[in-house]
Amino acid sequence: MGCTASHDTGAGQGPSVPTYEGVETRLLDGDLVGFKVAMTGARGPEDVERYARCAAAQYTLIRGYGFARHVRTLVDEEAGTWVADAVYTISPALPRGLRTIDAEVTVADCGASGIPTV
Repeated sequence: MGCTASHDTGAGQGPSVPTYEGVETRLLDGDLVGFKVAMTGARGPEDVERYARCAAAQYTLIRGYGFARHVRTLVDEEAGTWVADAVYTISPALPRGLRTIDAEVTVADCGASGIPTV
């Protein structure tokens, strides 16, 4: 059971239809949270990384926080299924670091792009 959206893959290839296969969330320690997402129809690793970021942003809002900081993402692809295993910290205030996200803005962007957040 997944959500679908389409995007153009370039000249002559036609649209690719991504299917978002779901999110597995696990609390690792306090404010450290892991997200495992899977999808088919991705154009590359950046698509599945963005899916994980969308899931992290929504989770951050659900927990009553406003910000997240990306720690790491591992991406793998096998037989057309892309999987990302991402870790984020969540916080009520803007955390230190360069790879931070404003959860509310990110969730809105994900919705506008057709990427599910949970």
